Amino acid sequence: MDDWLSTENVIAVGTALLGVVATLVALWIERRVPRRKRIGYRVQMDTPIGSDEGAGRANVRFGVFNEGQMTDATLVLLRVENDGSQSIAGDDYTGRELHGLTAEFSDRAIRGIAVTQPGESGHLMEHFAPALGMVHHESTLRIPRVPLNPGEHFKLLVLLTGGHVGDGITITGGIRDGKVRPNRSTTPDDTPPLLSRPAKLLAGLLTLSVIALSTLIVVGGNRPPMGCAQGELTVVGSTAFKPVAEELADKYEKDCPGSDITVDAHGSAPGINELAEAGAKADASPALVAFSDGPKPSGHPRLRENRVAVSAFAMVLNDRVPLKNLSLTDLRRLYRGEARTWRDLDPKLPGLPVVLVSRNANSGTRAVFQRRILRGFEGAWSSADCRTKDNPKVPLVRCEVDSTEQLLAAVADIPGAIGYAELRSSSVPKGLHQLSLDGVAPTTEGLADSPYPFREIEHAYTYGQPPADSLVSSFLNYTLRGSGQDVIRTHGHVPCASPEGLRACGDGPAIDP
Repeated sequence: MDDWLSTENVIAVGTALLGVVATLVALWIERRVPRRKRIGYRVQMDTPIGSDEGAGRANVRFGVFNEGQMTDATLVLLRVENDGSQSIAGDDYTGRELHGLTAEFSDRAIRGIAVTQPGESGHLMEHFAPALGMVHHESTLRIPRVPLNPGEHFKLLVLLTGGHVGDGITITGGIRDGKVRPNRSTTPDDTPPLLSRPAKLLAGLLTLSVIALSTLIVVGGNRPPMGCAQGELTVVGSTAFKPVAEELADKYEKDCPGSDITVDAHGSAPGINELAEAGAKADASPALVAFSDGPKPSGHPRLRENRVAVSAFAMVLNDRVPLKNLSLTDLRRLYRGEARTWRDLDPKLPGLPVVLVSRNANSGTRAVFQRRILRGFEGAWSSADCRTKDNPKVPLVRCEVDSTEQLLAAVADIPGAIGYAELRSSSVPKGLHQLSLDGVAPTTEGLADSPYPFREIEHAYTYGQPPADSLVSSFLNYTLRGSGQDVIRTHGHVPCASPEGLRACGDGPAIDP
């Protein structure tokens, strides 16, 4: 009893009680103190309509639009909502014009607009009429003074031409005793919480931290850290993310004795399939985690997504070709077979034949390359050894390898070879170098605001929701929110849970640039 009443334990328990009281006070203030009026908006969809390469002419004839053929057509879905705690009336909009808000679509022209809203807010439709300010001209859309109760929203489906997907979209306007601002949501259509996210996060973290501190000091001993679990776990999937997974497994086993984690990575697609098959066979969440470069393919509804990190990838080129930068246009020309030697691309370059070293069809890195860079699919392979053409009629030597290490070794060894791989801070062999794309160097620094296109979100998948006390849940928490974040950073990735990663990973599905 005397040991329990030691000075350290008394301080710990006192700190815990103070933390709980402070949390309750913060919640009381959050509930009782009125917040400012607030209209939030976000882009829920911005996608091209047309060919696989996102260009050319599109015959727009669906839903409410029947515009015929258009060039560079894109479709944007905007969500506008009252995400504050007070109602907004029509006279709360402070502009002198008839309309309440103004939406601007940079470098794009508006061709059509459709308004949608949830069933319980059907009365909002009567406010969307030209006489009430609903008009558009070129890239500008005038939005009427729509009254919104807390949590109410409407959506604008806008058909545009010109410009590109991802061009700037802003909504401006004035609200009495409030503001208009971009916002975010965990899911496309959830309603704003009663308590703000910062308040909930602060209260929860404060409570958990002080309780954990007092528990650790009172209990003492040489027990494993909180959240550790014992048992066996297998990690499969991405070979590009394999070095990260291996170090995560080693560190977890050291921090949590009694755990046994095996990393058996053979590609994103095989890993996803193995997880789906194991879960379906057991009709439960197996002790299996699958890492994938990018989102899972369709047809696996039971797999649960966890966003881990933003990974950058790079084009790598044999040192015999003294090229440092490559435009996306020329890169696509190479993979279409339009340049057979490097001199065909630039007269100043050597006349070495172009050799395309690619990953096999199971590779998540290849899927990222096709989706983000080529915006299409690679051609059939023409060589088994990456040196000679098995079919003399094809324009280029193109081979496929099974892993990132094999690709890097082949590009470094074969003059004129080019390939793609995860951007790593180490383990890059001599004989090759990385390429900038459209003048932007491959780097993870400032990735959230960088225009560098060759990147993707690394996902960790489980079959359904694993039990809270399982090794699967513990390992994921260690990876996503615990010490695993330091491991992810040392390998050149940006953790999604970090401040920069929260913006880089985003809240919705990844959209092709």
